[in-house]
Amino acid sequence: MTSANKPTKVTLTFDNGAPPIDLPILSGTLGNDVIDIRALGKHGVYTYDPGFLSTASCNSNITYIDGEKGLLYYRGYPIEQLAEHCDFLEVSYLLTYGELPNAIEKKQFTNTISTHTMLHDQLTNVFRGFRRDAHPMAVMVGVVGSMSAFYFNDMDVLNLEHREVSAHRLLAKLPTIAAWSYKYNMGQPFIYPQNHLTYAENFMHMMFATPCEKYEPNPVLAKAFEKILILHADHEQNASTSTVRLAGSSGANPFACIASGIASLWGPAHGGANEATLKMLEEIGDVSRIAEYIKRAKDKNDTFRLMGFGHRVYRNMDPRAAIMQKTCYEVLNELGLHDDPMFKLALELEKIALQDEYFVSRKLYPNVDFYSGIVMRAMGIPNSMFTAIFAMARTSGWIAQWSEMISEPEQKIGRPRQMYTGKLRRDFVPTSNR
Repeated sequence: MTSANKPTKVTLTFDNGAPPIDLPILSGTLGNDVIDIRALGKHGVYTYDPGFLSTASCNSNITYIDGEKGLLYYRGYPIEQLAEHCDFLEVSYLLTYGELPNAIEKKQFTNTISTHTMLHDQLTNVFRGFRRDAHPMAVMVGVVGSMSAFYFNDMDVLNLEHREVSAHRLLAKLPTIAAWSYKYNMGQPFIYPQNHLTYAENFMHMMFATPCEKYEPNPVLAKAFEKILILHADHEQNASTSTVRLAGSSGANPFACIASGIASLWGPAHGGANEATLKMLEEIGDVSRIAEYIKRAKDKNDTFRLMGFGHRVYRNMDPRAAIMQKTCYEVLNELGLHDDPMFKLALELEKIALQDEYFVSRKLYPNVDFYSGIVMRAMGIPNSMFTAIFAMARTSGWIAQWSEMISEPEQKIGRPRQMYTGKLRRDFVPTSNR
């Protein structure tokens, strides 16, 4: 439909004779048109949309997804191009500032992030307040939230300079917090960041180095890790991003907002998919049992589900999956792991799912979580750290979304409505008469 033929409004009519309501139709640069329903409350009615599946909660110019066509754009750039040509900090700059940096801007931004990688020394006491066997995500929620008690002089969310400093601190310190969460869990001493290393190399160094043994990041693995971070940097208005925006709409400080996003991401229906994929592979156990589990996956009465296949948004191939598939093979080749039983099982499962009519007809293709889980396991990263790394990557997008929301002139505190289905008014009865 051409713009000239597009409707500019819809009219809501009632069968009880109440006056009709005209609602304007708004158009973005890409994607579906939206019906502006903000005036409905003045007429005494609201919409009902559990999960906000048909409701645009904001306007944003950061990320665009077309699930039918399998498209993912950051600030207009296809994810395939960014993953091929950029490093993570370059993509973070793009998400934050709206444009790719030139050479000088990139160097300055990289240097700025490098100078903020250290944590306040007293934050080590926050780590030590947790049990050693605490999940890394539990530690990250607590430590990130506690940063507001250490960096409180620059937390005026209406001050652009304060927002920028907070954004730099979060982006720089999340790898340190994530790596230290792992070290604390393992009972190993914290490894301090090395600012001459790249973002990915620095994290790998803090994860795997020990005081008694030097660690040299493998460039193939570091490049693969950069791709994991880029592919997970932002994904439009998902649950955790919406959580960050909702927390931020109250004027909460940025550290509290990002901590709320980490908590939301921790949910198994959101950020735990790649961890669940590895648990599924461990449950299957051997290539000889794949047929049995494929059969179970097809049985509607069986609770077993193939994790890492299909996607809630993408109705065709997840555009990130093709990139991660190539990266997966590069990592396995570099480490010589094609004969490892777990990876042989994963690759055989991938092959069957891509050929089996049941999965092909339903477009249940392997998604990015399937491949990223395999890659991270090959790198020696434990399952418990998968979601923590996801949070580290997504912090870049959360920061951009939070900052955009704060800058939006129409921004208001989030206040969803409800359809009340409880008791009618009733009067209190004394205990003796109940």
